[in-house]
Amino acid sequence: MNHESPSRQNELSLVDSAVQFSFLIHSILGRVGASHDLSIIQIRLLGILQDREPGMLQLARYLGLDKSSITGLVSRAEGRGLVERTVSQHDRRGFTVRLTPDGRDLVLAASGEIERQILATLEGLTEAERAQLIGIAGKVLASSLAEA
Repeated sequence: MNHESPSRQNELSLVDSAVQFSFLIHSILGRVGASHDLSIIQIRLLGILQDREPGMLQLARYLGLDKSSITGLVSRAEGRGLVERTVSQHDRRGFTVRLTPDGRDLVLAASGEIERQILATLEGLTEAERAQLIGIAGKVLASSLAEA
């Protein structure tokens, strides 16, 4: 990794810049998560559940986890009252996972903090640069999802 002074940030390679930017976002997620006693993977789980009720297998795919890991992750969140499992409408042998009201409240609080911290980090960008960042990130994400 390149650990040059901020004045040399424009000279970072593409890969180094992307990695350091991901570390910055990861750090924000970690700090906000820690303030709510959540790991980053728990934040990702709750974020996925904001707008959907996936099955356990879908959750495992979204998070890149195996079956036993996703079961443990969901069980811990369920133990905290953040999520609940319900019998799947499509397959009575399976379960879907959804946020509880407490889970939804926590998601709203944590996502608000994450948004504020990320926006503060990007404060030095012009509106045009922000639009470029949105466009580039969207294009990269779309192509990576197409490959998956």
